[in-house]
Amino acid sequence: MAAPKKGRRSPGGQGRPGRTLVLILIAMVALVGGMFVSGTSTPRLGIDLAGGTSFTLQARNQPGKPNAINETNMNTAAGIMERRVNGLGVSEAEVQTQGTNHIVVNIPKGTDAKQARQQVGTTAQLGFRPVLTTTAGTKTPPASPSPSPSASSGKKDDGKNGDDKKDGKSSASPSASATTQGRAVTSALKKGPSDPPSASGSSSPKPSGSATPQPSTGADEIPAALQKQLADLDCSTKQSRAEAGEKAAGTKPTDPVVACKDDGSQKYVLGPVAVEGTDVKDASAVFDSQQGQGWIVQMDFTGAGGKKFADITGKLAAKTQPQNQFAIVLDGAVVSDPRVSQQLNGGSATISGGFTQQSAEDLANMLSYGALPLSFKIADETTVTAALGGEQLQAGLIAGAIGLALVIVYLVAYYRGLALVALASLGVSAVLTYTIMTLLGPAIGFALNLPAVCGAIVAIGITADSFIVYFERIRDEIREGRTLRPAVERGWPRARRTILVSDFVSFLAAFVLFIVTVGKVKGFAFTLGLTTLLDVVVVFFFTKPLMTLLARRKFFANGHPWSGLDPKRLGAKPPLRRRRTTAPTETKEA
Repeated sequence: MAAPKKGRRSPGGQGRPGRTLVLILIAMVALVGGMFVSGTSTPRLGIDLAGGTSFTLQARNQPGKPNAINETNMNTAAGIMERRVNGLGVSEAEVQTQGTNHIVVNIPKGTDAKQARQQVGTTAQLGFRPVLTTTAGTKTPPASPSPSPSASSGKKDDGKNGDDKKDGKSSASPSASATTQGRAVTSALKKGPSDPPSASGSSSPKPSGSATPQPSTGADEIPAALQKQLADLDCSTKQSRAEAGEKAAGTKPTDPVVACKDDGSQKYVLGPVAVEGTDVKDASAVFDSQQGQGWIVQMDFTGAGGKKFADITGKLAAKTQPQNQFAIVLDGAVVSDPRVSQQLNGGSATISGGFTQQSAEDLANMLSYGALPLSFKIADETTVTAALGGEQLQAGLIAGAIGLALVIVYLVAYYRGLALVALASLGVSAVLTYTIMTLLGPAIGFALNLPAVCGAIVAIGITADSFIVYFERIRDEIREGRTLRPAVERGWPRARRTILVSDFVSFLAAFVLFIVTVGKVKGFAFTLGLTTLLDVVVVFFFTKPLMTLLARRKFFANGHPWSGLDPKRLGAKPPLRRRRTTAPTETKEA
């Protein structure tokens, strides 16, 4: 008779449960340590719990587009703003249309309200206008006068090269220099080294060959009225630039306009809009390590936009500085004015020269999401208090504590010793949920709001349900007459399938809810999905290994009445396996 094989495990057996428990405990310590190292010990709260800032934006009629304010354009504008200020949709920023011509934006406390205000306040009209002439703004330092391009350091002379590399790194005011001056626009396809001269630091043949001072280049062709407007234009203060931008934004796209650089360093006379912001399909900031240009901005145009862009760049390439530049105008302010050295076809282009990562990302973001069909002005800005939300949170936490207490009483009364396993698993789940939500605040902007708290409370029931499924499978095995250790291993595969199916359904519901909803409901769906995934982790890596270890302890293995696994209380059947009795042998008499 063959000897039984040694080391054979029962179905669902786990050889080293202690190692698995140590692994999850290490993960918990690492998450808690990371939370304190990051300097964040509490989750980031949403606007209903922590308060914040609320902006009310009013759509404005545009010249030449009397019927632009409609439901379609308002919804499109709200969607673009929501993507800009809300990221993944879990930062708790709310963007909603109100009435026929208002959009309300709620920014939670902890978010950079100034940056958010800029994002929602400047995501309006975007256009590409050719530069007719430019001169220094009133606050421009006299160190680099625009009439002498050859002596320019790159802060004021848009056509000079080699200056942008310095501006993007050493300028005290990046927006005044590195954002636009000396930048070149080239085809997004790979070009020769001479295409982005400002990035490489070499001189561009076309601009450097012009000895005519910049302000006089083409200035004689500008009507006297525009020249007077340019001379009277004040770009020295924020208020004056805001007034100039509002006036420029109200000009018809087909008319020339005077405008300020967004930092006040320059002022321009610009031609009619050649390419509209809606013609930009996408833009992104990319670090170019192959050609050594550093951070660049890549633009992709629509089919019609690509044709318009090819046409305007073809015209600009034949001109001299500064008329070989086009200005990217956002809400009447010039945010960038790259120069063109050749016609750019193919529907793609690259802006290079002295970008920092932040300035490249900012410009790409404006190009991607700045093409709103409407223009807006901030009609109202208020601070939102969290008094009401705090009261609701307190009431919700009290209700949750009462519900949790009742669950604990039920577990102790029904499962007795097994209730300790359930409570320990709930504790591990709570630690993982809290630390992960805290770390997700600075990572992706996750904000905990009231619906998210509700999602976490609902997850307590989902997690407790997984424990109950496993406990009942073990008790069923004991009722069949098995001892605890084989019951723990035999009950696991059946419980595992049930738990996975149940959690999959919950996660699928949370995923669909997150995709199809907006606003605060996303917080509920995100929290529900997160806690559902953590339920699988806790059951597999904590609850099951812990039960395997406890099955080796006499208190549980012998079925103590307070263990919750007493065979008599469970109505266990007689053992399935009985000892074989030897049949009596007859003795034969000799």
